[in-house]
Amino acid sequence: MPYKIKNPTLPDSVNETMTDDIIYMKRALVLARKGEGKVSPNPMVGAVIVKNGKVIGEGYHKLYGGNHAEVNAISSSTEPLDGTDIYISLEPCSHYGKTPPCVERIIAIKPARVIIGVLDPNPLVAGQGLAALKAAGIKTEVGILEAECRRLNEKFFTFMERKRPFVTIKFAQTIDGRIASAGGESKWISSYASRRFAHRLRSLHDGVLVGIGTVYHDDPELTVRLVQGRNPLRLVVDPHLRIDASAQVLSNQHLARTILIASPDSLHSKREILNKQGIEILDIQKEINEMGLDLKQLLFELGSRGISSVLVEGGSGMITSFLKSGLVDRLFIVTAPRILGHGIESIGNLGIDKIENAVSLDIDNVRRSGGDIIVNARVRKNS
Repeated sequence: MPYKIKNPTLPDSVNETMTDDIIYMKRALVLARKGEGKVSPNPMVGAVIVKNGKVIGEGYHKLYGGNHAEVNAISSSTEPLDGTDIYISLEPCSHYGKTPPCVERIIAIKPARVIIGVLDPNPLVAGQGLAALKAAGIKTEVGILEAECRRLNEKFFTFMERKRPFVTIKFAQTIDGRIASAGGESKWISSYASRRFAHRLRSLHDGVLVGIGTVYHDDPELTVRLVQGRNPLRLVVDPHLRIDASAQVLSNQHLARTILIASPDSLHSKREILNKQGIEILDIQKEINEMGLDLKQLLFELGSRGISSVLVEGGSGMITSFLKSGLVDRLFIVTAPRILGHGIESIGNLGIDKIENAVSLDIDNVRRSGGDIIVNARVRKNS
């Protein structure tokens, strides 16, 4: 049934001062978020169709390879579509991919206006969808809630603009900043609720990455088990191919693939054993850092394979290397109410000797998880 929408999370006094364009774009963002974890490496997109002040159709991109948000919104419409206003959180595509161009479908229904949250950074679109709408004589507006629309798809924008995956670091630590005891024991610093959160994070990234030290000490599976969701690609930085062939991260390749990241001169005899197990080995040039490999080259190689986001889960050397290289976009720091004293520190030497040169963070939010505290922060660029 057609309906008039307002933002249910805001008081009536705020809704009264908001423009209709903002209200409907907020709805498009809510819809878009429903595709989280299901559409990557494509962006999350929502669409709302309005006629005479009422919503007559809405949709979102539900699954990678499936119909885009605009098509789903058009298909759901309850009235004729001519003369409508169409709100889309991201510029409609103008090229043939797994589906036909959405902009052609939009032009065919002859809307009065198309309101776009943010332009698509994909070089195959990049303003061409907007240009096609204008050429067809359709009134367009761009930039409604642009910052929010861009933030929703920050992984996609990073992937398109920087040609590398969006990098999230997640680690669990004691309140005195230790991720493991002096003997390397880390199970379990955080609560069960926080471990569920970690599995949710895995499901929202294309790949999960650890160093060989983490594999040795924890023997993780790096799959999604405590929540529903897809398994990410498993990535292990192992310059000298020291991994044990029986490691859990090498198991169940039919459920989650594993790529070992090694230096070109690593053991060829070990390569033959791993290749027989169906394990891919990605060669990355050496570099002097905690991991011994060129992380920028690694991210570029992953990006060339269509991997748009990577969750780095440790250990300390891996976390330190990424921060030192300036390659971190986001952090989730889980702090448990425990004190270890002596132990393995979360982050090692970053080569910073002045407070003014410290890595600065913008904290999005802080919340409780079981007995833990989770800080969600982004690295402040150009700080």
